[in-house]
Amino acid sequence: MYALMNAYPILWMVLNSFKSNTEFAENPFSFPATWLFENYKTAWETARLDTYFLNSIIVTVIAVAVTVLAGALASYFLSRFTYKWGKYMYAFFVFGMLIPIHATLVPMFLLMKNLGLLNTHAGLILPYIAFNLPITIFILVSFMKAFPKDIEESAIMDGCGVFRIFWSIILPMTKPALATVVILNFINNWNEFSFALVLINEDALKTLPLGLANFAGQYTTNYGAQMAGLTLAIIPTIIIYMILEEHLVKGMTAGAVKG
Repeated sequence: MYALMNAYPILWMVLNSFKSNTEFAENPFSFPATWLFENYKTAWETARLDTYFLNSIIVTVIAVAVTVLAGALASYFLSRFTYKWGKYMYAFFVFGMLIPIHATLVPMFLLMKNLGLLNTHAGLILPYIAFNLPITIFILVSFMKAFPKDIEESAIMDGCGVFRIFWSIILPMTKPALATVVILNFINNWNEFSFALVLINEDALKTLPLGLANFAGQYTTNYGAQMAGLTLAIIPTIIIYMILEEHLVKGMTAGAVKG
């Protein structure tokens, strides 16, 4: 029942993607009387999905890869090593979770303008990395702290260095937490609208959320095509979740049963 409740909004969106505006207005909760597959063609052309989809993939994939890699390295040193400023560094990263992202739009615009990064992929990738690092580090540090020290001590006895321990031992053991942060980062970057709206003005570089905004006109909205565009936009998120679902479930149930 719970799964059905969560799946219903997606099903509702898919069904309405085949309706006309009139049919949607009459009853948005019914099955389509006439299945309008043309809505998907309209959505593809209106939202310029061929260009915007590719831009979103480029920005999101690079930002997620760099964020997860940098976050995993930082989390490893913050959680597995003891040094004077370790707690303060961890608090510094976690403090980033308290900063309202939208309050930084104007400073971020000025910064990117001074750096010459407006209307570039890097102009979006760098803020995405910066604002997703705090939650990434917070999750990974909490997960890595639970590992027993005996694992690393045994690896050191076998002649492994710090980075060999990280790549061959710690990182594989962190797969459930990595799956969690990959999904969170992907969703945040894929759906992000504000930074893309402020930092990108060229049509050739706009991302998918900006393209989906094209459905809302000044006086009317093509709801059927909009639902079709949203359906197409959600597919990569579902694919990522299905790929990482196994590791995500393992992470959620790791402490549920005592061995």
